[in-house]
Amino acid sequence: MIWKYYRENGRHDLPWRKTTDPYKILVSEMMLQQTQVDRVIPKYKAFLKEFPSARALARAPLSDVLSAWSGLGYNRRALYLQRAAQALIRDHGGRFPQDAETLERLPGIGPYTARAIVTFAYNGQCVFIETNIRRVFIHAFFPDADKVSDDKLFPLIESSLPKNTKYREWYWALMDYGSHIKSVVKNPNRRSAHYSKQSKFEGSVRQLRGEFIRQCGKGKITKIALLAPYKKSDKERAEKALASLIKDGILVIDKKLYVTIRK
Repeated sequence: MIWKYYRENGRHDLPWRKTTDPYKILVSEMMLQQTQVDRVIPKYKAFLKEFPSARALARAPLSDVLSAWSGLGYNRRALYLQRAAQALIRDHGGRFPQDAETLERLPGIGPYTARAIVTFAYNGQCVFIETNIRRVFIHAFFPDADKVSDDKLFPLIESSLPKNTKYREWYWALMDYGSHIKSVVKNPNRRSAHYSKQSKFEGSVRQLRGEFIRQCGKGKITKIALLAPYKKSDKERAEKALASLIKDGILVIDKKLYVTIRK
């Protein structure tokens, strides 16, 4: 059923499915975290046009990377992506490791992303889970259960892997079918032990972080001027957003006065 759906309805046109370049796979995986596919496609193409290789990304000013990332949200992902590229050049001569354990040592690359790279770039036999895959297995094997842990799903995913070498295609099929399930039944992921509803974006710290990055991308600005537009009721949230950007290493305060994007 899953293979049939994929053959007839699979998203074969997705640009990251037309490459085995591990750098391009990494970019796509970082962008797709918590962001809809249709929003990612144009940003993915534009980002790769500006930074066509890990080396190009590693040596670029952070302000340029953040500018290219603008509109995707969760700007921390852009910082981690560049740090991963820098570590790749520094520690591996620009050559991507082909095993998940070594990939996980790169900044910002967790178990899922590492195994996705191995699978999609090298057609490696890995076991991993993301939201659409989780939806398929909860729907199929736990129709009446609540708080289903991923620990119960991993053995099922592993046993589902094809006996031939079509590992990357199988995961694409699972993802596409999982996306389809959401449109025909009540989202099974609500019954996952790991489910959490995404917080409202409007007025959130995430929104403020993006606005501060845009302001600082225009040049140095004083901390007072950056925070001035916010009323007393919003000041605490604005201060929190600024502090989180400084902690992440995206923004810096120069001489305790000017806020700017880290070079």
